[in-house]
Amino acid sequence: MDTKILLENGTNELEVLEFTIDGNAYGINVAKIKEIINYQPVTPVPNSHPSIEGIFMPRDTMITAIDLRNCLQRGFSEEGGLFIVTNFNKLNIAFHVDAVVGIHRVSWKDIIKPGATVSTTEDGISTGVIKMGNKLIIILDFEKIITDINPETGLKMTEIDSLVNRQRCDVPILLAEDSVLLNKMIVDSLKKAGYTNLIHTENGQEAYNVILECKKEGTLKEHVGCIITDIEMPEMDGHHLTKLVKSDDETKDIPLIIFSSLINEEMRRKGEALGADAQLTKPEIGNLVRTIDELIMKAQL
Repeated sequence: MDTKILLENGTNELEVLEFTIDGNAYGINVAKIKEIINYQPVTPVPNSHPSIEGIFMPRDTMITAIDLRNCLQRGFSEEGGLFIVTNFNKLNIAFHVDAVVGIHRVSWKDIIKPGATVSTTEDGISTGVIKMGNKLIIILDFEKIITDINPETGLKMTEIDSLVNRQRCDVPILLAEDSVLLNKMIVDSLKKAGYTNLIHTENGQEAYNVILECKKEGTLKEHVGCIITDIEMPEMDGHHLTKLVKSDDETKDIPLIIFSSLINEEMRRKGEALGADAQLTKPEIGNLVRTIDELIMKAQL
């Protein structure tokens, strides 16, 4: 199946691959996918997490296979089905699923926040829900799934330890991040690094509403001195937010950093084309602080 459907930059759309497990419909952003292959035997890893089936090496690249059925507390997968091979946060991970249905192009505005629409099984590992006719497709939070299995793959909070006790900086920073956990961790990290003037929002639309309100009140410089945005977010994604900011004469000079697990070669080109000042992968929290330092210093010259 072709997973390389190209989207125009900043359209606030995404391609979602629909797949099934135990008769239920789930989804993953196509931008995370390298390829889809038939199931192949794996080598078990001793003393590993129950959801890790093992490792295999297609084309001399070691890939960890995750039993997504087990992550969803639906037992263990048997041989067969498919591997969805992904790359994000600089990791190659294959997720074992029953079958692939197809690809849907949708707007981030059409993705519903998870809540009463998902069961307790998916609660906490769902980022949103798409309604397709009478069917619900649950978008899974693959970053959280991996971090729950191996916390070392998440934000490297130890990188912040060397940045404490720095001089306080009042430059206002606007954050757009839909993950409640990551939002809090980024805010806590920035505060430890001395950045205490923070506005944190849950998605690009909320962040842009802050910008619009500040423009209306004439307080843009007082409240938005730097913008940090994820890419994948309901309502408005980070690329569309970047496009809106960088195409507006009043906001185009505000330093904007894309901080996402999706920074690969193709996504980096998209971010550059939209005018992002920097792009970092999510484990690099220490680099995020250093990049903010550099961009703010440059903006103040």
